Amino acid sequence: MTPLELWAGPECTVNRVGEEYFDQLAASGFDRRLEDLDRLAGIGAKRLRFPLLWERLAPRRGRFDWRWSDERIARLGELGVQPIAGLVHHGSGPRHTNLLDPAFPELLAEYARAVAERYPDIDAYTPVNEPLTTARFSGLYGLWYPHGRDDKSFVRALLNQVRATVLAMRAVREINPRAMLVQTEDLGCTDSTPGLRYQAEFENLRRWLSFDLLTGRVDAQHPLRGYLRNHGASEQELQEFVERPCPPDIVGINSYVTSERFLDERVALYPPHLHGGNGRDAYVDIELARVHGRSIGGFRARLREASERYRLPVAITEVHLGCSRDEQLRWLHQAWRAAQELREAGHDVRAVTVWAAFGTYDWDSLVTKRQGHYEPGLWDVSSGEPRPTALAALARQLAQGETPDNPVLDGPGWWQRELRLEYPPHGELESLPVQGRPLLITGASGTLGRAFARFCDLRGLPYRLLSRADMDIADAASVAAALQRWQPWAVVNTAGFVRVDDAERDPRQWRDNLIGPAILAQECGQRGIRLVTFSSDLVFDGGKCAPYVESDAPAPLNAYGRAKLEAERLVLDHAPDALVIRTAAFFGPWDPHNFVAQALERLRRGERWHAAQDQVVSPTYVPDLAQASLDLLVDGERGLWHLSNQGQVSWQRFAEMVAEAAGLDTALVQGLPTSALSLVARRPAYSVLASERALLMPPLEHALDRYFGDCERFAGDWPLRAAAQERAAA
Repeated sequence: MTPLELWAGPECTVNRVGEEYFDQLAASGFDRRLEDLDRLAGIGAKRLRFPLLWERLAPRRGRFDWRWSDERIARLGELGVQPIAGLVHHGSGPRHTNLLDPAFPELLAEYARAVAERYPDIDAYTPVNEPLTTARFSGLYGLWYPHGRDDKSFVRALLNQVRATVLAMRAVREINPRAMLVQTEDLGCTDSTPGLRYQAEFENLRRWLSFDLLTGRVDAQHPLRGYLRNHGASEQELQEFVERPCPPDIVGINSYVTSERFLDERVALYPPHLHGGNGRDAYVDIELARVHGRSIGGFRARLREASERYRLPVAITEVHLGCSRDEQLRWLHQAWRAAQELREAGHDVRAVTVWAAFGTYDWDSLVTKRQGHYEPGLWDVSSGEPRPTALAALARQLAQGETPDNPVLDGPGWWQRELRLEYPPHGELESLPVQGRPLLITGASGTLGRAFARFCDLRGLPYRLLSRADMDIADAASVAAALQRWQPWAVVNTAGFVRVDDAERDPRQWRDNLIGPAILAQECGQRGIRLVTFSSDLVFDGGKCAPYVESDAPAPLNAYGRAKLEAERLVLDHAPDALVIRTAAFFGPWDPHNFVAQALERLRRGERWHAAQDQVVSPTYVPDLAQASLDLLVDGERGLWHLSNQGQVSWQRFAEMVAEAAGLDTALVQGLPTSALSLVARRPAYSVLASERALLMPPLEHALDRYFGDCERFAGDWPLRAAAQERAAA
């Protein structure tokens, strides 16, 4: 048996909303970087789902611009990577047609013939990606052009796409008779409460329609033939699919966690905005993982049922998950294992496709809004230059037949753990325990240490949150004993002396901020244990007056900054693979003592809040910092990194932003010169951080918006409640 192949693909949706086109290739920069093809070949991809998209190459009928595709098809040939030509990907075609246009099939076939004539050696095609899904979004839900919202529009959009696929393959095969049809579809399954079984059965039949039509199965006995006829399909066109089938050479399965749905008649359990129905019954259509006790079927179930239904070769044609890096890794790894296991059971599974190689934009809104919401893939392109993530390393290992070695793979995904549930579960709960080697997190009493623990819980990362009694980082024997006891794969050091003014005269700051990190680095370096530790914007003197990047020369003004700078040097000397993160000005929902929480408490009491008007900083939202740091750790990054939210403000302006966001009186914020604030330690007038390595943190405004929601979500009105509790205790 030939080995399971690794395929790859960039997210290449070009969908239309009203008069606006959303182009994923432009958003990710794939359309500008020829070298991306070398990157994909470098991970061992045998085939590439390659976008030769109608809307991009022939926006006007009969007029083609092959310059972009000529260069790339030639390069793929040099690299020995075979393309699967994608012609329409969630699109509706150029402006002169659309999915409801009777001429759409013939027009796409005309374009397909032109592609085949230009590139006669291409031996595999996906003329239309996910026709059923696209018909739902464009014809039934009204999200994409032409924004139909009825069964008749859905049926017409589906039949036009499937007929376009048939005619396109006929045209291609007149040029290259050996050309294969690799037909893709999202085959997510639907479950329900007992009263909605009829609706779930309908949706589970409907999900097969594109494949059933292509394979000639929609005959007089097909359970949805009547549905199609009742909503606009003619007897003649349905019969043509039966008499002249165009079965896929490979059935391509796309499956996502959110594709598995649950229809719940218990609407009282859910907020009103989730309520819906079918005109007969009211119900909520929600992700199965969020409410059902059993785990989702995922790729294993979908591959098996497709293989058994059609007796054709199958492949996983998209694997992507918009989530933390460790969850992305688990999703890909589980997809690969499912494919391998089914092959061993006798199913003809050809490949697994690592999808969204360069990430996706705005799929959180189903690509209906241009908000710039980015989810990385095998590479993170948020800064323009692709940075390989842990997914690229995992894909390369899978392609080469190696055993993956990333420690996060030992644990289950969030869709397999109990925390997936957002509502009372339906049925008996199935869940898997978190397992694997732990992270050690120092600083159990600190804001940052507790934040890392919280996100390790959410991400399924085993950890130990350690106090000084558990491990004294400035005592080599204590560190060695802790590392021996818990056998961690990494240590996240959040311990430290944080009182900048006291650091001028308190020798403990040198112990906590310099000696401790250096000892940790020495002990971790000797054992091959990854280390993350934190430095500060106060290593700079503020003389640059432009955001500081990693290569800028430090020049600290105070003792705290000097200790942090020397710690950076010693840590990287002892442990060159360590990750040293400079950050600044924390605020978060779990800390009643940070600048934001204290300002809110004072302003809500109607009291003045004094803040420096001549210090410009880059405030950092602790949840964003913890998440980005964990992603970098999982990616295996090393060296010096700057992580702070994008933006720069004076402390005065930051307090005003907080007041504005909370609906409080900004006039209560009083700006003062630093010299009037009775600070002992000198501060730089400008210490804004930026990064020349990657843009990993969202804008400050977004973080501040989320702060208020997170306070309510995690702890009620945390700053006021915590302060009130402390006053009561005193």
